[in-house]
This record gives sequence, C-alpha cells and structure tokens, in this order.
Amino acid sequence: MQGLTISQMARESSVNVETIRFYQRRGLLAEPDKPLGGIRRYGRADVARVLFIKAAQRIGFTLDEVAQLLRLDDGTQCSDARAIAERKLADVRTRLADLQRIEGVLTQLVGRCATRRGKVRCPLIDALQPPLAHDDT
Repeated sequence: MQGLTISQMARESSVNVETIRFYQRRGLLAEPDKPLGGIRRYGRADVARVLFIKAAQRIGFTLDEVAQLLRLDDGTQCSDARAIAERKLADVRTRLADLQRIEGVLTQLVGRCATRRGKVRCPLIDALQPPLAHDDT
C-alpha cells in the first residue's frame, strides 16, 4: 500500500484536513516525512490514532487528557490511564451536580412565571436582576 494522502486520511477518519493539521500542531499526531518532490503519506495506524482521539473527545476528555492517554498507549500503564479516567469521572460528577442544581433553580423560576398574571414584573427577570443600590446623595 502506498499510504494515504492527508485528504484520504481525513475522509477515513471522518474529520477534516484542518483537524489533522491541528492534531499535528498539538503533538497528538506525527507529521510523516515528505519525500523530495512527493506527498506525505499516512498509514492505518495514523487513522486509528485520529479515531482514538475523536472517541476520547466524545466521552469528554480534553485534548490535554488525550495527550496523556496517548503517552500510555503501550497498554502496560493501565493504572495511570485509570487515574486519568477517575479524575475525569469526578469532574463529570461535579458538573452533573451543578447542572442538577441549575435545573432545580430554573424549574422554580419557570414555575413562578406560570403562576404570575397581570401587569406584574416577570419573576424570572426579577430574580436575575441584582438589587439596585440606593442613591444616598
């Protein structure tokens, strides 16, 4: 096999060419040597690496965390990979708790909106407005 051009690799990986170049700039993907007068060629391992990056991003890993995981790609440092995943899981749980708190507050505010009628200030807007400072001059 001759290898894949960057556009072929992008197509195989379901990303665009700029994504591949971005991953190269970030050090997540090696840039193959360019033969004199030729075109850089990528292999199946490069496609697999891009697919790994995208899969990790889909479950919430940042590119910095992906880089850490890629450094552990020989499979012998599972405890290190687990530690990264445990930190991500704790972060996700914290964000979920925050979102549940936000959901509760919004549910109350929306409920207040539904019970108000007439020419009364909107309770949602009112709840979000900071109190006005009194001008004592």
